[in-house]
Amino acid sequence: MTVFNLPNSITFVRIILLPVFVIAMVYKRYDAALALFVIASISDALDGLLARMTNQKTALGAFLDPLADKILMTTSFIMFSIFGLLPTWLTITVISRDLIVTIGWFLLNMIYNISKIEPLFTGKAANASQLILIAYILFSINLNVDSTPHPWMLLVVASLTIVSGCQYTYRGLRQASEK
Repeated sequence: MTVFNLPNSITFVRIILLPVFVIAMVYKRYDAALALFVIASISDALDGLLARMTNQKTALGAFLDPLADKILMTTSFIMFSIFGLLPTWLTITVISRDLIVTIGWFLLNMIYNISKIEPLFTGKAANASQLILIAYILFSINLNVDSTPHPWMLLVVASLTIVSGCQYTYRGLRQASEK
């Protein structure tokens, strides 16, 4: 099975769009940033669906797809914090959780040869809440309404992010102790 298939090509395009998203944000072209964010979000769902439907799952796709998602979310949170659209503490929480989970996976892989980490519901919920928060802000800016997220939105994102990070850490420690 070749790595140059349609699902992986879609993922590559999503990664290539990330610097364009940053440029749109820097130049306050929030309409373009929103369009790129929507395209990236749709292509994320599309590449996974296509890979499953056409039986074109690859190791490269399994690596690049979540990497593209994390780069988009990390970039968005950093940009939004710089522009004062999100509190810095939330950005630090989101990025810290991703770093801890990634470093934990790397260590499990290097020390115990555990390469497959199954996604948790809370991890998917945390990612979805982060995605919704970014979309909410971009839509609000484009509709010329107050883009300040409600405190409860920040609390939900932070809580899901922290809980999922703790669950992944617990699961990793448990897997390590079983080896």
